[in-house]
Amino acid sequence: MMKMTGKAFAKKLFGAKYERLPRTLFMDVIVFWGLYIAGFQVQIASFVRVLMISAFTAGVMWQALSSKDNAAELQHMLMLPHRCREFVFSYVGVLGAYTVLTKTGLLLAALLAVSVWKPVEIMGMVICMIHAVLMAAAVYDLRKYWYAGGLWIVVIVAAILFLGGRLWFCLLLLVNSLFAVLILWRADGYVFYQKESKKHPSGIPLCQRLPQRKRAYSAMSRKSHAVRQRKRATLWRYFFRYLICHKNYLLNTAVMWCVALVLPYFLREMAGLSVVPVGFAILSLNTPICILLSCDPDLEQAVRFLPGQKGCFCIPYCLFIFLCNMAADIIFLLSWKIQNGSVTAQMIAGAVFFALQSAVLSVLLEWFYSIRGFKIESDLWHHPRKYVVPVAMLLLAGAVSSCPVLLPVLLALLAVEVTVLLLIF
Repeated sequence: MMKMTGKAFAKKLFGAKYERLPRTLFMDVIVFWGLYIAGFQVQIASFVRVLMISAFTAGVMWQALSSKDNAAELQHMLMLPHRCREFVFSYVGVLGAYTVLTKTGLLLAALLAVSVWKPVEIMGMVICMIHAVLMAAAVYDLRKYWYAGGLWIVVIVAAILFLGGRLWFCLLLLVNSLFAVLILWRADGYVFYQKESKKHPSGIPLCQRLPQRKRAYSAMSRKSHAVRQRKRATLWRYFFRYLICHKNYLLNTAVMWCVALVLPYFLREMAGLSVVPVGFAILSLNTPICILLSCDPDLEQAVRFLPGQKGCFCIPYCLFIFLCNMAADIIFLLSWKIQNGSVTAQMIAGAVFFALQSAVLSVLLEWFYSIRGFKIESDLWHHPRKYVVPVAMLLLAGAVSSCPVLLPVLLALLAVEVTVLLLIF
């Protein structure tokens, strides 16, 4: 049973003939070699590397465990006769291998290329990744007892911060890994199964929407013109409700606003307009709000099927992303004013340009090149296409930083771009 379960999930994640593994490893080699020959070197403390690898691996593993794309396979597997321990370790092992090889491997390749490592540290990173996988699975098993899992995470993070640079720290990770194995030893396979409920694209279950339908129908029968008055705001309510119902996206937006708050502190030694565009480009990394169609194929099908929906959907969607980006830029400018001095009109113009340009490009990519063919939701959340726009914004920020006179030209080109798109859409 363990072999059959592992093989079934491995073929789902890596392909029928495991063809995804060679492509992923080849990509890791390209990233490592490209950064290595570029000669870019930074000094990274040992505990920082441990924290980066642990947090990233555990986060991706948690996303893979909570993905509902595996619900059907899990349901079928659990209906068959199975041994709980073998099933649990097989499932966690396959997801852990998927996390380490396809996601953490890329981060590890980048870190190996830009910093100096000792052989013992590389072995420690392997232990660190295995520990993160096991701990994420164990905490997922204890999610009903959120206080215990939260305290456990806080203790481990504190240990990494204060003891992560010690050579014997790996022994602590091994002991904690054994403790996680003991928790998984008593776990049941059903703890990883999430029954999928019928949902509207907004994320609200059908059972919760029925009373809303009845109220909307009665209100429409009493006063039909009230529906027409709210017609233009319906899509905006949908966007904000979608953001609220998807906690990961809402959390990512809040994190970007916190980054906007502290970013001027790290840039204040290079005060001036030349560094401000880089901050605006960094704040365009709020990629989860830019994949609304990719993460919801039903919504995309409905939008593309109805006539005249290109402009009705894309224009409000672009404005929504623009407002999210602009909110982060405003927080950044206010923090800059408090820490580094006055805010000029040129800075405000730069904020508007980077917020609107990234929103326009994100919507165009989402409409014409939606992400498809991902195995589980984690593939969607870490798809390279999501970072095309932020990379383009960083390149533009570098150009504006070296030549500030370029900003008015880019604003004029953006005005022409928006005008043409409005006429087309």
